[in-house]
Amino acid sequence: MKKNILIVDDEEDLSFIIAEMIENYGYKTDTAKDSDEAFEKLSVNTYHLILIDINLPGSSGFELCKEIRKVSTVPVIFASARTSETDRISGFDLGGDDYIPKPYSMKELLARINAIVRRTYGFIGEEKIVKFGDVIVNITSRTVTKNEKIISLSLKEFDLLAYLCENKNIAVSKEKLISEIWGAFSIVEPSTLTVHIRWLREKMEDNPAKPEYIKTVFKVGYMLEIKEENSIEK
Repeated sequence: MKKNILIVDDEEDLSFIIAEMIENYGYKTDTAKDSDEAFEKLSVNTYHLILIDINLPGSSGFELCKEIRKVSTVPVIFASARTSETDRISGFDLGGDDYIPKPYSMKELLARINAIVRRTYGFIGEEKIVKFGDVIVNITSRTVTKNEKIISLSLKEFDLLAYLCENKNIAVSKEKLISEIWGAFSIVEPSTLTVHIRWLREKMEDNPAKPEYIKTVFKVGYMLEIKEENSIEK
């Protein structure tokens, strides 16, 4: 099934160019020129990713993302000529998954879209399931249970956990995790990764202060440590 992308930008010529380009690579697209039109389309259509310009007429792209996050975890990429650190941090804090400064190349935009779509929807075929302790991570269906109860994770928390699961018992550097989860071109502080690791430990570990599974590897990064007798994977 083709993934459907909503492009929200008041520069209609630019929206047309972006839509034409990404449709050539197998995506479906829809466009909106402001937040009101975006909400109208969101109410009747399903989108797998939303590209939002920050400087929209009326409600800003930040305000649009804030409202979307009340009801959905659909991936959001911000695009803006506003490139200050404050704006980038605001974008991520509001639930954005990537932030690309204008002007940008179409190739870079496509690469970022592809990376997020792969991380979010790219698992096909046989289910990928990893179990450690009383936690079961279904990478295919993007669900996590602990003691047979569903654990609610944010989009980035799940992406981070899934990546650690797929690289279990391997020390992964902080730089690699940031690149894979937030995007190679994203400007994300190491503290953002640290906070997400802490949140995962609080949800996954019986004793977050002394984690049994999500381990810190000194001067490297993090590792999901699973003893083979305590794990299943298929």
